[in-house]
Amino acid sequence: MSSEAEYKKALNILFKAGGFHYQFSDTLHNILKYTIKDENLDIIMAFENNISQTMDQLKESSGLSEGDILKKVDALAKTGVIFNQPNRHGVMVYRILPLHRQFEYIFMKNLEKTEENYKIAQLFHKLNEELSDIIQSDYDSLSSDLEQMTPLDRTVPILENLETGEEINIIVEEELQVPTEQILPTQKVRELIEKYDDIAVGYCYCRQHQEFLGNPCKQIELTPTCMTLGKSARHTSNHGFSKLVSKEEALKILKKCEDAGLVHKAYHLYGDVDKEEVAICNCCSCCCLNARSCLIYPVVNATNYLSSINEDLCIGCGTCVDICYNKAIELNDNNKAERIEEFCVGCGVCAYHCPENAISMIEGLRIVRILPQKKE
Repeated sequence: MSSEAEYKKALNILFKAGGFHYQFSDTLHNILKYTIKDENLDIIMAFENNISQTMDQLKESSGLSEGDILKKVDALAKTGVIFNQPNRHGVMVYRILPLHRQFEYIFMKNLEKTEENYKIAQLFHKLNEELSDIIQSDYDSLSSDLEQMTPLDRTVPILENLETGEEINIIVEEELQVPTEQILPTQKVRELIEKYDDIAVGYCYCRQHQEFLGNPCKQIELTPTCMTLGKSARHTSNHGFSKLVSKEEALKILKKCEDAGLVHKAYHLYGDVDKEEVAICNCCSCCCLNARSCLIYPVVNATNYLSSINEDLCIGCGTCVDICYNKAIELNDNNKAERIEEFCVGCGVCAYHCPENAISMIEGLRIVRILPQKKE
């Protein structure tokens, strides 16, 4: 049986791939014993000095045979520990993933309701509680650091109205215009789908995790809704986390998500919104760990839009209030919808669902920074 010290060393290697640096705990130890297992610790140790290696490099750093390496990295890829895909020269590369990928990949696949899967769901829930305690204990420091944090995800807006099918009115304010030398990433989700030949769809890991905890999503039934793109699509489909779909199938899924009030979020290579997209999540307000009501850790979002409500057209029906992802809309004393700018991620869901077409979108680059609620 492997020692706690070996798992601590393995965790430190995972930290080199990025992500939040969790404190080692019994909870984390038990998760790693599930995702890595004692018999695969040796291959993790081989990544200590280089978290991305070819087969030849791994044979030298691990001292293992190619057959043993292939068996171990395949097992670790299936629990979100290792990413194995060829580089642009066709050479297979094995790369350690940040710790949070284990949660994402495990709950992306179609999980049976087994005792083991309920146990791992509870372990990740407990880990989130431990993280929340850490965040709360250092809340003031995080608050001061928030302005320095870079965007974790990017909103891809809906720019049409459900009732009319017409494009939403776009307002361009002079001070928010994009500099001419700056190239904006794709702003329409359908155009984003067209960019990629390989698209795979899997379950939303946040929603499936909450399903195992007895908290099913209030907006949409648990079906495959979240997408990986390009190389990530090939990786997730190869290891059973997702299945490849056509562009037509992907667009149908996206339309279903829009009708349910979900928000399109693009995730980019290495968490850098200036690099290519690797995934599209379709996020709800009740399960998504980046939604304001579910926040554990501070979230920073890049967006190019801000909703704008025309009070003359608003009838105070409350549709936008109910469906807003970040609870950024309220009815004011005049029974008119009023948007709270600091929480609006410019997703366009309110404008899409407004029966009176009373909501426009103001165009311009914005960074939305939100802290979890401070506990008393």
